[in-house]
Amino acid sequence: MKKQTYDLEERLLEYSVRIIKIIEQLPNTRAGNHVAGQLLRSGTSPYPNHGEAQAAESPKDFIHKLRISLKELRETQRWLKLIQRVPLIKKPELLDDILQETEELIRIFVTSIKTAVRQVHGPERSRRAEKKQK
Repeated sequence: MKKQTYDLEERLLEYSVRIIKIIEQLPNTRAGNHVAGQLLRSGTSPYPNHGEAQAAESPKDFIHKLRISLKELRETQRWLKLIQRVPLIKKPELLDDILQETEELIRIFVTSIKTAVRQVHGPERSRRAEKKQK
């Protein structure tokens, strides 16, 4: 079993690498190519968007970039589930691990957004923002 990585930047980089490797396994069919393009876009997006968040111009910009990453992770989760359900790869059970990592990353981003909103807007407004995340 791999050692758990807690450096978010490194986890997102490794996540993007894994997504690219999955895409390379998809069939060269109409469905495979469509899903591959969508997964490539959404699955590699959280890594650069996290970098954008680190260079945010304001706290609101920081939160916005984190929300983009969260949105892309949720979309990626859906594409991975679709690949597994069809299945579009020979061993769909191999996606269980990356689906687990996707879920963990989603939780990290949800928590980070809640914390950032609380710091910017205070507890009352952050409760409203939490409702939006669900």
